[in-house]
Amino acid sequence: MRPPCTHRKYHQIVGLTSQTLLVLTIALTVAAFGAAVWLWPYLSRYSWLSVLGRIGVLLGIQLACLSALALAANNYFGFYGSWNDLLGTGQDGATIADGTAAVSRTNAVRVLHHQQLPAPEGTTAVTGGILEQVEVRGAKSRLITNGYVYLPPQYGQPRYAQVQFPLIVALTGYPGTTENLITRLKYPELAASAIARKEMPPTVMVFLRPTLAPPRDTECMDIPGGPQVESFFTQDLPSALGAAYRVGDGAAYRGVIGDSTGGYCALKFAMRHPDTYTAAASLSGYYKTAVDATTGDLFGGSRKLERENDLIWRLRNLPSPAVSVLVTTSRHGESNYQATQDFLAAAEPPLQTASIILPSGGHNFATWSRELPQALPWLGRQLQAPRADPVLAEAAPGATAS
Repeated sequence: MRPPCTHRKYHQIVGLTSQTLLVLTIALTVAAFGAAVWLWPYLSRYSWLSVLGRIGVLLGIQLACLSALALAANNYFGFYGSWNDLLGTGQDGATIADGTAAVSRTNAVRVLHHQQLPAPEGTTAVTGGILEQVEVRGAKSRLITNGYVYLPPQYGQPRYAQVQFPLIVALTGYPGTTENLITRLKYPELAASAIARKEMPPTVMVFLRPTLAPPRDTECMDIPGGPQVESFFTQDLPSALGAAYRVGDGAAYRGVIGDSTGGYCALKFAMRHPDTYTAAASLSGYYKTAVDATTGDLFGGSRKLERENDLIWRLRNLPSPAVSVLVTTSRHGESNYQATQDFLAAAEPPLQTASIILPSGGHNFATWSRELPQALPWLGRQLQAPRADPVLAEAAPGATAS
């Protein structure tokens, strides 16, 4: 049996997102090109073996080059976090880090790991809050997923001990990894900074993937005869988090934000379930359910279900929901620019709209990182703000809401 340390090193080298694997693949590409140059004179003869040799060399170079490009693109955009994620052979799970025992807050929420976050730069805050790695189980949908919960610094302060906090659900795109919301888009850091500067109220956040049945892209739908993803996000998740954390009960306390597929899901949740979410922000999101090889049949042949998941069709044919939405796009570089204009033109009260339209920007983390410092505080301000208990504040004068 291979020793555990060797086993870990092996996975560090061959892991899908491993920098070592990427470097080795690039080195293999360079070596293949050099070998082709060296062997080409020997393969230039007029024989069927030489022809097969030339074909093999060219295919080998192309394969090595494409593999290196694919690995680099995956590392940058964070499409898949592991080989199991790519192949759909593993669970959408997370391991318990540093030997920390899992703690069950409720039957629906288990904390797998937690860490204290540093205070945001340029503020007087002494901490950036707490980040918990969690497993969430859906009572109705029977779906299980892993994600992260961000608790603002105020959550543990005595003056807020009896206070209910607003809740923001943040979603990745498809396929995406939840960690991208933390490491690439830096949601906890942005939230802590905005809260410290009083640009948004102290808010609990949960970070999740919209893909709960990988590798299938469910487009956040309750698929006839399939995964009930919409029910998970609009019923199971609010209920589970409400029982596990001090978050407010009711749509006024809840908002949802996402990028790309996550942005479409965010808009859909708010527009289809205004009794669950009062506001949504969509970064480069689209407005109609995508259907392709990754989704399969989402509607079970129902034209009615397909129309109901078309957000522009809803605005033109159904009563507008009393929610607030923010949409983003770019005049150059985004494919959703015209659809966003159509969405804004079709919107009527009581639906309230806001937009961020950049002169240029692609469908990527760089663009979303430019939009988030405005989009996240906007969303936070749409929610019911927590009010500190004045009695507790007097009993603990040293506690601050920094």
